[in-house]
Amino acid sequence: MDLVEQGDAFAAFWQERHLCTLSTARPGGPPHVVPVGATLDLRTGVARVITSGASVKARLVGEEGASVSLCQVDGRRWSTLEGRAVLRTGAEEVADAERRYAARYKPPRPNPSRVVLEIKVTRVLGNV
Repeated sequence: MDLVEQGDAFAAFWQERHLCTLSTARPGGPPHVVPVGATLDLRTGVARVITSGASVKARLVGEEGASVSLCQVDGRRWSTLEGRAVLRTGAEEVADAERRYAARYKPPRPNPSRVVLEIKVTRVLGNV
């Protein structure tokens, strides 16, 4: 999905510093919703969330991947990205995600068990 086509306001909204929520499905269907920091690469249509490999969100995505929703809100402005998340554990993939996170938020604290949830965006909802 080419997210550049979503326009300048959308691009700016996903570059501003906002916390997001990540929604995954627990076994049996109830949602697991947690606050996260996220980055979005408009050109590739990939969002990234860094987390500990032992976190519930990482375990729910697991090796097979999972459908997820990533949402951010600022007053009346909001945007939800839906897609399929996969777990990335490679050192280069984690370092790239950490650099992206640092550019949007601040440098993340050291975490030797860090992994990346890489979300290929398939649908965009919202009013920006």
